[in-house]
Amino acid sequence: MATLRRKKPGVWEVRAFTGRDAAGRPTQVSRTVHGAKRDAQRLAAELSLKPSNSGGRTVAELLDAWLELNEATWAPATVRDEQSRAELIKADPVGNMALARLTVADVDRWHTRLRRAGIGDAGIRNRHVALRAALAQAVRWGWVSTNVASAARLTQRKRAPRESMSAGDVRAVLHAAVKVGPGAALALRLAAVSGARRSELAALRWDDLAGNRLRIDSSVAVLRRSGEEPELVDDVTKTANRRTVTLDNATVDMWQAYRSSFVDPGEWVFGLFEPANPDRIGWWWRRSRERSGIDRSWRLHDLRHWSATQAIGTGHDIRTVAGRLGHANPAMTLRVYAHVLEGAEQEVAAGLASALE
Repeated sequence: MATLRRKKPGVWEVRAFTGRDAAGRPTQVSRTVHGAKRDAQRLAAELSLKPSNSGGRTVAELLDAWLELNEATWAPATVRDEQSRAELIKADPVGNMALARLTVADVDRWHTRLRRAGIGDAGIRNRHVALRAALAQAVRWGWVSTNVASAARLTQRKRAPRESMSAGDVRAVLHAAVKVGPGAALALRLAAVSGARRSELAALRWDDLAGNRLRIDSSVAVLRRSGEEPELVDDVTKTANRRTVTLDNATVDMWQAYRSSFVDPGEWVFGLFEPANPDRIGWWWRRSRERSGIDRSWRLHDLRHWSATQAIGTGHDIRTVAGRLGHANPAMTLRVYAHVLEGAEQEVAAGLASALE
């Protein structure tokens, strides 16, 4: 049941029953509407049709319930990341707000506070996605009627697409990696050829290679707890799928030569008798980059980007490239590498024109 009260011309207050709190006391939500009476009546009808049943719960309490629901099914790295994001959300005033009173404007103002605090677009997006997922669960539970985070506009600064390394830069860093060590040389070549992520390289086992087909079906997550040594967990890949990537003969030969250099190669390629710490591969990259003299702004992940841009730029279809990268959906590949497709599209136009002539 909702009630209307005219506060002043063009401004209305709508109050609606939202359920009961833990003590059984009734709770309500109050919304201010700027507009005509029919606008206030429309909102009152929506609140009356599907009232909130949040029972006085706050955003922080929702986040705790959401984490508890999903922790058993999430990967360890996902649990760590989502717990961190939830704590950051709860540290903001939005975390203390009652679910029934949370509005789109509140979410927008939260975004503004984060930007003013110097939080980058990626950090804001990660926290927003976590809040949106928790509110989606609240809708399924019937605690709220709508997901206000879905309606909020997540804006970000416009920036040019990140450039890809040149083939010369990639050759230079791979050549320098040989001087860093045979493990570094193989790891960085695999990153460039297969597009494997750092955590996926750390989880490779010798039996993952059959002929020239490399299976990538796990990754190493690093769990850090205060006062304890980091724990390495052999976990699923980022998108929880498995893929098989074809390697060239030179890379296969390098793999076999590296294995034969050990009397007992163990089980893991870069960790021997235990999974490798991804930080080791990151250190190999930094040392190789310094020795090669390439721009220090290039990241290890840019070898993965180079692999994708080369494949797309030379005419390979998106579905094949997405499969090699381990993207769950080719649409993700399209979004990330749209700027590469623009260049390839010019070649398509030239080819069509040539056929007509």
